[in-house]
Amino acid sequence: MARYTGPSWKKARRVGVSLTGTGKELEKRPYAPGQHGANQRRKLSEFGLQLREKQKLRFMYGINERQFLRIFNDAGKMKGIHGENFMALLESRLDNLVYRLGFARTRRQARQLVNHGHVLVDGKRVDIPSFRVEHGQTISLREKSRNLSIVKEAIEANTFVPEYLSFNEDTLEGTYNRFPERSELPAEINESLIVEYYSR
Repeated sequence: MARYTGPSWKKARRVGVSLTGTGKELEKRPYAPGQHGANQRRKLSEFGLQLREKQKLRFMYGINERQFLRIFNDAGKMKGIHGENFMALLESRLDNLVYRLGFARTRRQARQLVNHGHVLVDGKRVDIPSFRVEHGQTISLREKSRNLSIVKEAIEANTFVPEYLSFNEDTLEGTYNRFPERSELPAEINESLIVEYYSR
């Protein structure tokens, strides 16, 4: 199954959570898309709840089913709570960390920056959005890329960098220090439902 590239606002309304992190998708119409979206009162089954939670997280990070399942299986081999490890590995993706550092306003924009070769990891160009960043590695932008208008706008608009990252505003470099704690991860996700979905 290919990665979804259609309208993200429609998907956000379908799963009931902001996928861009801005919250704009649900401001005007906080109900499912379609002709009868506002009148749907159907109660979801247990499987339906698990599937919706899985899709919510998958669309949030913008990855396909195969990649998603591979990361889930990798998390199962780590010590600790499976669901929390899974979300921590998703946060370790390069495109996500570029977004978290404020180089891009959305994860889609961050993915494009990485794909187009604007991002450096430990001074070397990496153009794979799914690249898993290790603790202690630094993320920066190429010298020419720092003057891009979308990058300047994103950095100016960014007001928060998570504690598991350290960011130097002068050099525009960020360091991935540790795995995030559960309290630092998206609160609207119930990862235990995702574990139940894959444990069927």
